[in-house]
Amino acid sequence: MKSIDLFVQNWGTKNAMAPIDSDDIVELETKFNAFLPESYKYLLSTYGLVHTPNVLTKICDLNVPISEVQDFLSLDDVFSLSKLYEMSGMPKGHVLFASDCKGNMFCFKLADCEDKQVDASVWFYNHGLCTVDKVSDSFSEWLEQFNKLEES
Repeated sequence: MKSIDLFVQNWGTKNAMAPIDSDDIVELETKFNAFLPESYKYLLSTYGLVHTPNVLTKICDLNVPISEVQDFLSLDDVFSLSKLYEMSGMPKGHVLFASDCKGNMFCFKLADCEDKQVDASVWFYNHGLCTVDKVSDSFSEWLEQFNKLEES
């Protein structure tokens, strides 16, 4: 989980991060009747909700064509916003877990979470276009792209 540790070290603001109890994560999985990726659960149980406002600045400075992540959602928001966004036009079958600064969301496909897995693909829900596009083959790789920005 080195890429996750490095992501938090490079981008996470130190205030308000507190590890989330594994029982709360299991409760969320029960609500979805799904298994969240171990890599994502590691982030939550080790660091908590990461806030990364400096990612946008770096992406703009470098003019890199990737969507920035700003906030990881609380477990309550993961469930409620996933349902709310479906009602407002997002295709069904997604678990939202993070947002950018414009109301767009990063998510996992529920179909990818039927079985336990270390990692899962990350998808981007464009709120304005109501489209969901794959942005990474895994959660760890998705975070690694932001770590590479720090090297630039």
